[in-house]
Amino acid sequence: MNSGPCLSAHGAAVSRAARLGVVALMASAVIGSLAAAEPAAGYPPYKKGDRLRPRPPVVAPPDASTQDQPGRPPSDAIVLFDGRDLSQWMEFNARTGIDDPSQPPKWRVQDGYAMAAGNNIQTRAKFADCHFHVEWRTSPEEAAIGGDRFDQHLGNSGIEFGDHPEIQILDSYRNDTYPDGQASAIYGYFPPRVNASRPPGEWQSYDIFYTAPLFENGRKVRSATYTVLHNGLPVHLAVEVKGEDVECRIKFRPHGGQLRYRNIWVRPLHAYDEAAGQPLPPGARTTNPFPRPPAKGKAKSP
Repeated sequence: MNSGPCLSAHGAAVSRAARLGVVALMASAVIGSLAAAEPAAGYPPYKKGDRLRPRPPVVAPPDASTQDQPGRPPSDAIVLFDGRDLSQWMEFNARTGIDDPSQPPKWRVQDGYAMAAGNNIQTRAKFADCHFHVEWRTSPEEAAIGGDRFDQHLGNSGIEFGDHPEIQILDSYRNDTYPDGQASAIYGYFPPRVNASRPPGEWQSYDIFYTAPLFENGRKVRSATYTVLHNGLPVHLAVEVKGEDVECRIKFRPHGGQLRYRNIWVRPLHAYDEAAGQPLPPGARTTNPFPRPPAKGKAKSP
């Protein structure tokens, strides 16, 4: 019996097809790498290390909050609540959808925080791509009698951006409920990747990064996305969500339970090279202060 390789006509054809497939994959990879090396459509063709490239804006970062004291917002933030008043907010009627700027919120403000009442509130201004920060606290007194209450009654509220899905607020510390309805869930769609809840009575934080949907010729070509940090931990990363609104009012929708809010601000999500076409800032170094010496045997470039 011949122990050497034996290929039928069918086997040879399969082998040739496999080799062609490998070649095709390699060619595709090369073409893909060449395409990736080209600047993306509409992207400024700056060279690596280009000293004439626009400088990013200088933003003083926020100070960290403590349980006793809210931190200072970043320098480019629009402060929506600083512990003194809710002048940046107004009521809204969820049933009619009618905005009424003449109706100020009925929430109580005291000791640097706002206490949620039964009515919904929303920002007076609208925001597109943005970073929204809020700190909130559920009631330890309510949690102490939690066994006699429905799990969704413990500090239940939500944050909405226009017509996009709600991001849930809830006491989810040792308070089991359905996963897509717990704290930091995109309500009814996605549970958080982790449960980062603090005990009731402690201040918690959300940092929500909203990117608006993109439309071209009236057709949506990119959905809105949420990225969410709960107490500094990522629980959603660029999750696509439904909804058509581009510029949005940010809404709080309390659903029961005692909730306090503090240190609410929003800031724009800056784009790459957004200062293109503007003069460089004073003191910008447009030439290399430490030029590399020419290689030996080569004349110095003029």
